[in-house]
Amino acid sequence: MKKAESRLLKVESLSDAHRAFGLPQPKHPLISLLNGEHTHIDISKIPEQHVLGFYKISYKPQLKGRIKYGQGYYDFDEGGLLFASPGQIIGGPFDDETVCSEYTLIIHPDFLLGYPLAKNIKNYGFFSYSANEALHISESEKEIIMSIFKNIEAEIESRIDDFSQDVMIAQIELLLNYANRFYKRQFLTRKSVNNNLLQKMEELLDEHFNNEAALTAGIPSVQQLAEKLNLSPSYLSDMLRTHTGQNAQQHIHNKLIEKAKERLSTTNLSVSEVAYALGFEHPQSFSKLFKTKTNLSPLEFRKAFN
Repeated sequence: MKKAESRLLKVESLSDAHRAFGLPQPKHPLISLLNGEHTHIDISKIPEQHVLGFYKISYKPQLKGRIKYGQGYYDFDEGGLLFASPGQIIGGPFDDETVCSEYTLIIHPDFLLGYPLAKNIKNYGFFSYSANEALHISESEKEIIMSIFKNIEAEIESRIDDFSQDVMIAQIELLLNYANRFYKRQFLTRKSVNNNLLQKMEELLDEHFNNEAALTAGIPSVQQLAEKLNLSPSYLSDMLRTHTGQNAQQHIHNKLIEKAKERLSTTNLSVSEVAYALGFEHPQSFSKLFKTKTNLSPLEFRKAFN
């Protein structure tokens, strides 16, 4: 007998979401704001795991599993924001300690059509962060976020007119830009733990190339590095960009060039042998990257060095 396959529930529309939450139908078909103070959400009705068909931004007054960062540094106690995008699998087992969101904004992608935000929203990397990379906010930051939620709520609750969508789109953009600013602050206030992550990443790359793992495993990907650091790829790249000005892929390339220079200057390996040892399938790809980074071909570098 074939083993029964478990299929994840796809929550495609806002009506589906409201139904899953045990709520009345939304007042607008493409945008809804759930206010935990006024709306009781029956957690037992929410599927443990489901696939979203819309963007979701939630504020939780408490974030379970708060982590201690650095020496004696804790995230703010005022709760935080979680972001999810269409196609993302979210949810997990619920228990008596599960804290409901105080505000949950859900936006169908069609609501953004005709506005630059429809394309620009993909530039906000935090929609790809994992749940344990939530944005922890201070009391003053919380006041700003709450005021935006309330503005959107008031617009949804009032009579819809020709200006309603423009106003709500502007508020959503404001919310995302503040979240971007606060995440940058979070990267900086976690400087100690992020420096440790950067050091750990350098060690992983050194180990990979020094042990000649690249011969069989190839060039490490951002995804592989992020998994070993228990981070999402987007969070890793955004954190690195804040601290070093370069994303994770650029760090990998820099390490490749560093190791290539070392082998070109201290061994008699041919350019092709160096390329294969570093995980390249084709020496031409290695030579192209090397020249892009150094303005010299591998042979020109070896000649100039000698």
